Amino acid sequence: MKNEISRRGFMSIIPLTTIGLMLSRDSIFANNSSVLAFNKPNSKFGGVQIGAITYSYRSMPHDIDQLLKFCVDCNISAIEMMGDPTETFAGKPVSPIKMAVIPPKGGPPQRQPLTDEQKAQMVDYHKKVSEWRATASMDKFKEVRKKFNDAGISIYAFKPNAMGPNNTDAEVEFAMKAAKALGATSVTIEIPTDPAQSKRLGDLGEKHKVYVGYHAHLQATDTLWDVALAQSPYNSMNLDCGHYIAVGGKNTKESLFALIESKHDRITSMHIKDRTDDGKQNLAWGQGNTPIKEILLLMKNKKYTFPISIELEYDIPEGSDAVKEVAKCVEYAKNILV
Repeated sequence: MKNEISRRGFMSIIPLTTIGLMLSRDSIFANNSSVLAFNKPNSKFGGVQIGAITYSYRSMPHDIDQLLKFCVDCNISAIEMMGDPTETFAGKPVSPIKMAVIPPKGGPPQRQPLTDEQKAQMVDYHKKVSEWRATASMDKFKEVRKKFNDAGISIYAFKPNAMGPNNTDAEVEFAMKAAKALGATSVTIEIPTDPAQSKRLGDLGEKHKVYVGYHAHLQATDTLWDVALAQSPYNSMNLDCGHYIAVGGKNTKESLFALIESKHDRITSMHIKDRTDDGKQNLAWGQGNTPIKEILLLMKNKKYTFPISIELEYDIPEGSDAVKEVAKCVEYAKNILV
């Protein structure tokens, strides 16, 4: 931290009324864990909670404390937390192989094919991770929750890679226990193709009183979630409006609004990105076919309380970065809702 000075010393020489004017953004952290109250972010506008999935920052390598600063710098006060930063902080075994390469412009990670030797290494690694999850303490997850809550940021959803059909029940239950320790009400996962898996997850969600929010990509239809929702009251929707619109055809903005209104009580969180309705492009907010303004106003007028997650997937412009682009999305929403 530049120009370090103790808080007590600083307070003794600077009048309290001028502190807010003189502290820079780089000086809001005390030991990388807490934020002064007047610098806390607030991305709830007109009663609508704008958040972000931390996947949005994948082009900027980070640990938990850096991620916290990203959120503050974006004025994000609520998040859907990806699993890696928290699990790493909690002591998850380190992978022997770097699994993904982030394209220079921040697009989706590109996975490289593994050699036979690397595949064998990963089998052994996944076994170690499974064993770690089965006995992992929740203390570090509670510590993450405190860090973010002290900074004015809530964690409403948790998305670890621990709930697939090949994951043990102990791993799934770890994910749900960790979600509760983080303060989240739901875990999120891609919607399974096998109904037996959504039944399994719903049952475990009911056991732990944690919702399972199912995410869809270009397979989204108005009835895609019906089986899972009927299986358990703890199965829910993590609706991605951008992917829904990108399907095109019968997926129109009118059908999207009808889906939101009819299922609003089963939606635990919602992703927004701007995509073209031919499914080919992710664009900056306001440039694609996703009816973002109308979605936000529907949320405001209907007083829906589930959070909206910014999911940054468009190419980051030259000279910018993920933090700046997420901040633009926050301001876009604010200008509509306030």
